[in-house]
Amino acid sequence: MSLEEMLRELPRQCDTGAKTSGDGHPKYWQGYKLHLDVADGQIPIRAILTSASLHDSQAAIPLTTMTSRRVTYCYDLMDAAYDAQEILEHCRSLGHVPIADPANRGRKTKNVIVPAAPPRELSWAEQERYKERTLIERINGRLKEEFGACFVRVRGAVKVMAHLMFGVLSLTADQLLRLGYEDS
Repeated sequence: MSLEEMLRELPRQCDTGAKTSGDGHPKYWQGYKLHLDVADGQIPIRAILTSASLHDSQAAIPLTTMTSRRVTYCYDLMDAAYDAQEILEHCRSLGHVPIADPANRGRKTKNVIVPAAPPRELSWAEQERYKERTLIERINGRLKEEFGACFVRVRGAVKVMAHLMFGVLSLTADQLLRLGYEDS
């Protein structure tokens, strides 16, 4: 499937998204979801806007394909949501080393969790590299808290994407200025 076909397949209508917070409580929102690829130095490279209900892993292959066309890089750092054979194989086909937090995919039967096969473990080198993934979470947090992504009050995917990209542009400029001052 071509990149254009993959992007056309992604839903872009406004709908309801759900996510479990770090403390186990469900969080719901109405609208869209912005998927970001971020480089070292916390610099956003690519972004895709989808429906809020889309699972993050469904945007992974188109996003890595788009990013690979823009920059050359070695590693794809991903959380457990992206620990799927198809995604990992796609990353390898692009010449990248995929490092995904191993997912524990036990199944639930009448309130009893039946553990799956033991999850694979990251090597010590992969664990060290994976620690840098927290930078991505910081970028998402800064975009929401400091650059207005939590308070977009326009309708339609095109307008929402425009507002979010102004935030991403401001965030990128801020990060580049911070990197410049650190080198001085």
